[in-house]
Amino acid sequence: MSTRIVFMGTPDFAVGSLEALNKAGYNIVGVVTVPDKPAGRGQKITYSPVKEYAMANNLNILQPEKLRDETFLNQLRELDADIFVVVAFRMLPKVVWDMPRLGTFNLHASLLPQYRGAAPINWAIINGETTTGVTTFLLNEKIDEGKILLQESINITPTDTAETIHDQLAEIGKNLVVKTVEGLVENTISPKVQAQDNSALKAAPKIFKPDCVIDWSKKGTDIVNFVRGLSPYPAATMTLEDTERKTTLLFKIYEVSFEADTNSEQYRLYTDQKNYLKIGILGGYIHIKVLQLSGKRKNDIKEFLRGYKLNSYILKH
Repeated sequence: MSTRIVFMGTPDFAVGSLEALNKAGYNIVGVVTVPDKPAGRGQKITYSPVKEYAMANNLNILQPEKLRDETFLNQLRELDADIFVVVAFRMLPKVVWDMPRLGTFNLHASLLPQYRGAAPINWAIINGETTTGVTTFLLNEKIDEGKILLQESINITPTDTAETIHDQLAEIGKNLVVKTVEGLVENTISPKVQAQDNSALKAAPKIFKPDCVIDWSKKGTDIVNFVRGLSPYPAATMTLEDTERKTTLLFKIYEVSFEADTNSEQYRLYTDQKNYLKIGILGGYIHIKVLQLSGKRKNDIKEFLRGYKLNSYILKH
């Protein structure tokens, strides 16, 4: 195909879309991703997943430190692309997204205008939504507020986590990206202005470490959704403390369940030291199923209790 595309992305979520465009035969004249960076204890230089794919497929790679850098902007102009496709990348300045003749569009992991922001998958599950999806939209000056091109939805089941929804959205998203390119090239898409009634919209701001602490005063279903929405990354957290020994245990929590029971004592730990650990909340118990002690590997609860005794610990809340 003669359509010239520059693809911009970084993580695994973006790789499927790049691969789909490549396999569809589009002329990918450039792949823009983040600069290489050291990672891990050995500080070994690592490449983004998008760069790994681009290298394996002999695609032209650009890794600007700054998106307004004149050298980078000139490189983009020289590529003479018809469309820029953005999937899980940085916010682009107008001088970049305004460049191609058919526009720049982004793939967002929500049904816009709901869940604008950096963490749409997490927040949809945390808030107990039963549907979500992907949206392609044209970029403008405001974050995630450009005209909608195409959308596709999926159901969120009670057992879904951020990981399973991420994988489903990456799969349907890559096909939507190809359909969007086809529609823009063939002029068969009518961009739709997003609703601007912010009072009815739910946001999806970036999630930081303090945001991951479980609030044990909430309802059981809300706590379950919170854990699901952060599993496996960045993961919900809880802290147990031994006030006499003055020690604390910090956990990442990956899987829980709720048991309704009016006899529970709020914030109390219940365990037989062999098979279960549950936390008393209003109206029942939260059963801890899969967890990870800080600095250790992930365990199911039975495996964990074989190595640790929690008789003297209480819940920090």
